[in-house]
Amino acid sequence: MTLTLLRNFRLLDPAIDDDLVEGYELLVEGDKVKELSDKPIKASKANVVNCGKRTLMPGLIDCHVHVIATMVNIGQNALVPDALIAYRAARIMKGMLDRGFTTVRDLGGATYPLVEAQEQGLIEAPRLIIPGKALSQTGGHGDSRSRYDRRDPETWTRTLGSLGRLADGVDAVRQACREEIKQGAHFIKIMANGGVASPNDPIHFLGYSRDEILAAVEEATNAGTYVAAHLYTDEAIRRAVECGVHSLEHCNLIQSKTAKFAAEKGAIACPTLVTYEYLGVEGPALGLDPISVAKVDTVKIAGMKSLEIMHKAKLTMAYGSDLLGEMHRHQSEEFVIRGRVLPAIEVIRSTTMHAAKLCRKEGKIGTLKAGAFADAVLVDGNPLKDLSLLTKQGAHLALIMQGGRMHKNQLS
Repeated sequence: MTLTLLRNFRLLDPAIDDDLVEGYELLVEGDKVKELSDKPIKASKANVVNCGKRTLMPGLIDCHVHVIATMVNIGQNALVPDALIAYRAARIMKGMLDRGFTTVRDLGGATYPLVEAQEQGLIEAPRLIIPGKALSQTGGHGDSRSRYDRRDPETWTRTLGSLGRLADGVDAVRQACREEIKQGAHFIKIMANGGVASPNDPIHFLGYSRDEILAAVEEATNAGTYVAAHLYTDEAIRRAVECGVHSLEHCNLIQSKTAKFAAEKGAIACPTLVTYEYLGVEGPALGLDPISVAKVDTVKIAGMKSLEIMHKAKLTMAYGSDLLGEMHRHQSEEFVIRGRVLPAIEVIRSTTMHAAKLCRKEGKIGTLKAGAFADAVLVDGNPLKDLSLLTKQGAHLALIMQGGRMHKNQLS
């Protein structure tokens, strides 16, 4: 196996220390970290990389993406031929890897063949964790049909470009969960609240009955996994946690009491503020319908306050972006947005150790400890002092390593 020895860097790994630490060396063997030591590592056959006192971090993790969302109008996206969606998704994922995201968790749409394409080296892309198609009730956030569109949902919910599928009633929800898991889903995603980018569900709408949510949670638990839910309002979040939902997406309108309750239950939140920053500005020109545009401010204004509430409640937060179409390029700006409210180290935790925990890959990703995948980024500067160093499409990343392979190396 190929050996690579990284030297002369400052280590930023919250799983090890909350500050930059010097004097470490990192030995990579194959696709894994063989050794991380604060003493010189002897490896005479290794390729030595002098990191020039830059900051070495674990590869970044984004826990809320839609890699097949090649258009802002997700209803139209579902009608695009599968082959074209696949090619576009490959380009979107390469862009994510170029920004230093070595693992991403898709929250609806990506199917297992994309996972295999990445694993087989057919595309340059982050490691992909998926729920398959997100589950929605008729008229919910996963139903992109206009009010008078009576087409059979089967005509578009089974396409690669569709983010979700419809399932109404306990039995249908159970069957949908089982089908997604059978087809390779790593977890289950449900739409349990109204959404922005869908036409017929105001934000306050509750998605699914308690019995339907409980059925999804039971099916996920039976398969050894968990449920993630699309959520905005405090009422919807509370109900989801009471039903056993583990991953709480968005959470813009959460209140203190519910945040504390979710923390006590061991749930993890995944805010996605950057998407609202740009949906209202760029969305209309990119095909977002007027109804959806009007919903943006409802959740955008409360977003920053939600970060404060969840941080104070000690509710673990993972990094998410939730961007669509041409707006994927703003993915890294979530760092700066969160940094306006949260300590920089907490923002770094969200994309490393907290994200790894949500992906159920602790010790495998989100850290540079021995035994982890050799996913790393080398930053020109100190992100604890300037989170914008993680933006600008990877311009400040001198090196990006994924599974021991150099995706980018400006040092040689």
